[in-house]
Amino acid sequence: MNDLLKLKIEKLPTCPGCYLMKCAGEIIYVGKAVNLKNRVSQYFQSGKNHTVKVRAMVSRIDDFDIVLCDSNLEALILESNLIKLHKPQYNILLKDDKHYPYLRIDITEDYPRVELVRRVEKDKARYFGPYIGATSVREVLDVLRVLFPLRTCSMPIRRGMNRRPCLHHQLGECLAPCAGLTTPEEYGAVVTEVIDFLSGRSTAVIDRLTADMQKAAQEMRFEQAALLRDRIKGAQNLMERQKAISLRGGDQDILACVSDKIDAMVEVVFVRGGHMIGAEHFALEGAGDQNAAQVLSQFLMQFYDDGRLPPSEILCMELPEQAQDIEQALSARRDGAKVTLREPQRGDKHKLVELAKKNARDALLKRNEHLARQQERTIGACEALGRVVGMDKTPRRIEGYDISNTQGAQSVASMVVAIDGTAARKEYRHFKIKTVEGANDFASMYEVISRRLARASQAEPDDVPNEEKTGFAALPDLILIDGGPQQLRFAQEAMHAAGYEIPMFGLAERLDEIFLPGQEESIYLDRKSPALHLIQRIRDEAHRFGITHHRNLREKASLHSTLEDIPGIGPARRRALLQTFKSIANIAAAAPDELCRAEGIGPAQAQAIWAHYHGR
Repeated sequence: MNDLLKLKIEKLPTCPGCYLMKCAGEIIYVGKAVNLKNRVSQYFQSGKNHTVKVRAMVSRIDDFDIVLCDSNLEALILESNLIKLHKPQYNILLKDDKHYPYLRIDITEDYPRVELVRRVEKDKARYFGPYIGATSVREVLDVLRVLFPLRTCSMPIRRGMNRRPCLHHQLGECLAPCAGLTTPEEYGAVVTEVIDFLSGRSTAVIDRLTADMQKAAQEMRFEQAALLRDRIKGAQNLMERQKAISLRGGDQDILACVSDKIDAMVEVVFVRGGHMIGAEHFALEGAGDQNAAQVLSQFLMQFYDDGRLPPSEILCMELPEQAQDIEQALSARRDGAKVTLREPQRGDKHKLVELAKKNARDALLKRNEHLARQQERTIGACEALGRVVGMDKTPRRIEGYDISNTQGAQSVASMVVAIDGTAARKEYRHFKIKTVEGANDFASMYEVISRRLARASQAEPDDVPNEEKTGFAALPDLILIDGGPQQLRFAQEAMHAAGYEIPMFGLAERLDEIFLPGQEESIYLDRKSPALHLIQRIRDEAHRFGITHHRNLREKASLHSTLEDIPGIGPARRRALLQTFKSIANIAAAAPDELCRAEGIGPAQAQAIWAHYHGR
């Protein structure tokens, strides 16, 4: 601990507040405390009781700042805002920026409509949700459109309007307030039914539709009865997809947290109107050494931010630390409507928490399996490839090269880059072959490798590590040549001529044979080998990138204008000439003084254009 830290700790106040731990001026952790002096001092006492992550963080701290607060609740809210602002390395960070869709009904309007929104505003409208994904919202909107004839357009409705009804009215999907065919009272009754339906009270709606269907059948209006039957089926299917649970029609979020001692996974189950409408899980990297109460304490304040509206009741696997303060903070976000945190010990609510816990454990297991497979396909594949080509270290930056041409015309080369087994598209480069005539892939490869390494030697400062360089300044750890022994030989000669010694291999496309310099026999890898899959991805990407560029050049050549051959006539002047004279034939036939009518064309340019088309 340096002298500055000792002095600051001695002068710390005993009031509530937030502290910001720093390393070289960068904020690496934000915390809150009821007593700043006691809490901050604990970090710098004996580290035996600290977790590995805390010990690593403390070893880096060289300074800290504090912000005093009037209450612990104020410190809790400030901590959440500071974490969101600075995203410190050692805090639990909720890396989820998506805003779940809600359905909104503005009940202050005479003729409201159901609209999809991504944020809950502090207005007098009614909001329903959140729904997990746009597909869920579309399903609900489709059912609503069939069941309830509310307008879907955003046209302002004024009293006395008498427009012609649209097709939706003719299909029975709109009451046509724009045509004066309904009153605010009649329309409002339908809006009330929609609100009841979205709130989970669908029984009354289905009973009404059933009675109407039976009446239509008795009166032999069979088409109307069939339409009502389909509407009933649609409503029932939607309700079945929203798994019913016995929670007396309330709104709850159920939270559970599990960890693997490294990361934590939080599962949130959404219940609205007594129906489970979906669930989502959130991975919290580096939070596995904290208990559920600590994780949920930080998760809740970040989760119910950016427009997420907390429900009236939140069921937790464990009550988070400072639960009362969190309740106050979340209640404030509901405009004072009370939010309650509970830790159910028995009954249906406890079963729901266990269900969320089970889903969290499954999500964490699947995430770890996915990361393991990803590791095998990227870093693991690089390690295996390094062993195949005889390298002592794992290649981090791998560059792949391919030549593309059409019978020797428009010959180009592509350079693609994979860093740690993942495509680094910002590092891709194109080369237009300059020194080779005709379809000579061997000489073209020599030119490309020569030019690439020449650029590296020009842009290579000695004091910057290769891992931190980008573009041509970064040397590859391994080079893949798309081709057999001959292409590989020419590429090697170019590399040696440039003064470099970089591991290199060729890949023949027909059987995916690997050729190494100086070895006559090729290498065949197992078809399931991650190293082979990595090679194939780089080779295919080089093909795609090269062919795309080659196609663009061909298209550009086919659209070539003779104006492009005139020195001093750039895109802006060509555009002005065509706007003035409408065609190349008119430009060629114009006299020099006439050409000066085009914007940007002076006597010198006019003379050059006239001379070009008249052979002088």
